Amino acid sequence: MDRRSFLGSTAVAGIGLAACSGKDDDNDGAAGTGAAGTATATDGSAATTAPAAVEVSGNADLPEIEWEMPTSWPPNLDTIYGGAVVFAETVAALSGNRFRITPRAGGEVVPPLEVLQNVQTGAYPIGHTASYYYTGLAELTAFGTSLPFGLTARQQNAWLYEGGGLELLQGMYAERFNAIQFPAGNTGCQMGGWFNKEINSVGDLSGLKMRIPGLGGRIMDRLGVAVQQIAGGEIYQALQTGAIDAAEWVGPYDDLNLGFPEVAQFYYYPGWWEPGPTLEVQVSKSEWDQLPEIYQEIVQAAAFKANTIMMARYDKLNPESLTEIEAIDGITILPYPEDVLTAAREESLALYDELAAADADFSALLESWNAYRESSAKWFSLAEAAIINFAATEG
Repeated sequence: MDRRSFLGSTAVAGIGLAACSGKDDDNDGAAGTGAAGTATATDGSAATTAPAAVEVSGNADLPEIEWEMPTSWPPNLDTIYGGAVVFAETVAALSGNRFRITPRAGGEVVPPLEVLQNVQTGAYPIGHTASYYYTGLAELTAFGTSLPFGLTARQQNAWLYEGGGLELLQGMYAERFNAIQFPAGNTGCQMGGWFNKEINSVGDLSGLKMRIPGLGGRIMDRLGVAVQQIAGGEIYQALQTGAIDAAEWVGPYDDLNLGFPEVAQFYYYPGWWEPGPTLEVQVSKSEWDQLPEIYQEIVQAAAFKANTIMMARYDKLNPESLTEIEAIDGITILPYPEDVLTAAREESLALYDELAAADADFSALLESWNAYRESSAKWFSLAEAAIINFAATEG
């Protein structure tokens, strides 16, 4: 992707249009209207038809395109599945409804954790998912979402958009998966999961059956956890039946909506394995290369908007939901013991070295990622963490 072109042309106009409130009436039947499309864009997140979109819709040389977009998400979550809806609605609005994408809930058309494989083979032209679900295909995919003890959401965006991370990832995705991807959502900081027993030390993790994806799962495995790969919509039942003893998902808002306080007692923090996880739109490179340039710009603008809107929603809804969870009888919110965090960090650093030694692409990504992480740590600690911590104290 030529970032200067993206920021200097239609995409910038698209982002501006997407910030307008009010939904375009001409978009009825576009994004989010599938059988499982229960999440919808809220006020302030839907794009309106404007001169640029009218110009697109009136251009007979531009094709009308309809795509289905499998996702990894439960349809009742207006945050994470809603981000896919925001993306699709924005594409429709900015194209004058000539380019229509219908999001599908996880499991509706493909298994929730096999979106990338279906994009890679061309079974579907586009998907919305988390790249770290595919570390079994290539560990480097974790960089597209989050790494343990890594970047916050703001740092992740900075590294991807301005630090060269996205260009590196796109080159590797094209070569390995015949795909191109764009950040299209971020949950912000997460909680550390729900457990059916208290964790007092690293030893308490031994033999624990836990749902946790990505490299965080690899680290938990090294700490003695029996790691399980389970889609989000299946976590509640797995906890309820005892198929698993613990699970991480996102944070208070989603966790409350999925009913986790009903089936687990202990709620831990922080989510050290994904401090600022990005979700992404993945497009078949074969399909991407056939799109008119203006449609490519629209896709990028819509993804950029979805990235911003999703994080804003979580930052608004999670504090309110945390208060609700705190008021539930029988729920205990606890920090991870220090020895757990220390052991997890040590294992994370060791794993990164091992993966870098085995894969030159992982090594190149790690070098870029780590350089930005180290260079930005002092700034965020001095400027942001300091004022947040002080402001939170009673004056």
